[in-house]
Amino acid sequence: MYDDVLIPTDGSDTVSETLDHALPIAAANDATVHALYVVDSRITAAASDADASTLAQSLEAEGQDAVADIETRAADDGLETTGEIQSGTPAKTILEYADEQGIDLIVIGTRGKSPREKVTSLGSVSERVVDNASVPVFVVRDAGT
Repeated sequence: MYDDVLIPTDGSDTVSETLDHALPIAAANDATVHALYVVDSRITAAASDADASTLAQSLEAEGQDAVADIETRAADDGLETTGEIQSGTPAKTILEYADEQGIDLIVIGTRGKSPREKVTSLGSVSERVVDNASVPVFVVRDAGT
């Protein structure tokens, strides 16, 4: 049913809970696990010219660690993995990756936000992915919220 499962990561603790759900689904379907970290280009664009390069390098290093964590955990379960770091707007980049790679399922974590937090942050990446994905999306809510 699912040949390719995408797990977007931001390196947060929520990803561990997301993997608790995503990896059994991937294993049951002998699916390839795709780990994707998106360096948010809006953050680097807002930085001063002097800081933008350093910030981008820091975010990319964070992304490498986050992707490696998923790859290691999936490999420990005997799953084939692929990892990638891209730059862009997170939700848009996740959706583009899913379309380009023929992803069958996106498993994404979310942190519960109050209505006030949703307004101030203009929604969440997971909400945008759910609203615009052309494939099923499994959303894992952080149990700590």
